[in-house]
Amino acid sequence: MDVVEVLVEGGKANPGPPLGPALGPLGVNIKQIVAQVNEKTKVYEGMSVPVKITIAGNTVDISVGVPPTAALIKKEIGLDKAKTDSTTEYTGEISLEQLKKVAAMKREGILAASMKAAVKELVGTCVSMRLKVEGKSPKEIQREIDAGVYDGVISE
Repeated sequence: MDVVEVLVEGGKANPGPPLGPALGPLGVNIKQIVAQVNEKTKVYEGMSVPVKITIAGNTVDISVGVPPTAALIKKEIGLDKAKTDSTTEYTGEISLEQLKKVAAMKREGILAASMKAAVKELVGTCVSMRLKVEGKSPKEIQREIDAGVYDGVISE
């Protein structure tokens, strides 16, 4: 059994590097695998996605990971680049509904036990990305989540 793990742009894998050289020596139909990878990753267009290709005899299994949290947040709000070097300026803003949507996409990769905990974890990412949440500082939102202010919005 051979395993190939690569990072590809969603829906835009091609037979060139990194896939082609990794798959070539394994004697598989590269074009067919690239087509399957593109089909499975097209929902993540514009983002780098981890892909794991397992080859056992004639069986090819392709599993697609979830892009990093910051990449999902940037796509959700249409942000090109987050500011991480400023302590006063904010890069943009995101709503709790948008964070809930991202949390649903990341559900398997997050260790949180509930949707409330998952959203709170994502708000933490907003701190380092310099994003406001619901027009407020992410740290303030985290305190309000702890206090139950948004329980109706971010419950399961």
